[in-house]
Amino acid sequence: MQTETKKVALVTGANTGVGYQIAKSLADEGYTVYVGARNPDKGEVAATEIGKQSKAIQLDITDSRSIDAAVKQIQSEAGCLTLLVNNAAISNAGKPGRTMEEVLGAQRASIAPIDEMKKVWETNVFGTLAVTQAFLPLLRKAEKARIVTVSSALGSLTLNANPANPYRSAFDAVYGASKTALNGVFLSLAIDLANTNIKVHLVSPGFTATALNNFQGTDSVEEGSIEPIRVALSEDLPTGSFTGPAHYAGADNIVPW
Repeated sequence: MQTETKKVALVTGANTGVGYQIAKSLADEGYTVYVGARNPDKGEVAATEIGKQSKAIQLDITDSRSIDAAVKQIQSEAGCLTLLVNNAAISNAGKPGRTMEEVLGAQRASIAPIDEMKKVWETNVFGTLAVTQAFLPLLRKAEKARIVTVSSALGSLTLNANPANPYRSAFDAVYGASKTALNGVFLSLAIDLANTNIKVHLVSPGFTATALNNFQGTDSVEEGSIEPIRVALSEDLPTGSFTGPAHYAGADNIVPW
């Protein structure tokens, strides 16, 4: 568990789903938690529900002005950041209201609209890295700091190269491949920061029922939050780890790249 006296966390996309559960657990463990949300009203509702030392903060990870404002606010109020949880993500940028099967069918590599693909990657890959880069100075000010990025086993090339993988057909060029790219970027970051005070971890929640899959996942939000919460609260994991729920990742929780 985190042992530093001053514990300050930012969770992106924290007003709902797995991000909300992570923020709540961090607050329960004594963190000052900044509840990141694109919609400030929804962020305020979530922070009020979480209570304790939680604060809503407006944050759109695809908007550089929003990111800069969030950095300035946390720098002014807290002075440093102990933990950054990159949770914000989108699964598609097409017509709303479609089933998960309809979305996946439209996002096959042979037919995926490039503009929609770019929009998803802009959030899941480029926006996530932009937020991380912007907060690195505040993370460096902490004695020990960590970056936990919520990814997906769907992005594992090893798993998807195996014809026996029952979820292989869901590896699409838009969302699934964005998680592969995210894994690569943040493994690169772990190598980049290996000799610093900052550890970098990637974590898969499993097939969790959230808005990302039209709530068609097999695991509840509470179940899907178990492994991300474990990683967010752990300070002894080796940097560069990629883990997931034990029911598919095994007793060591390690997900193959």
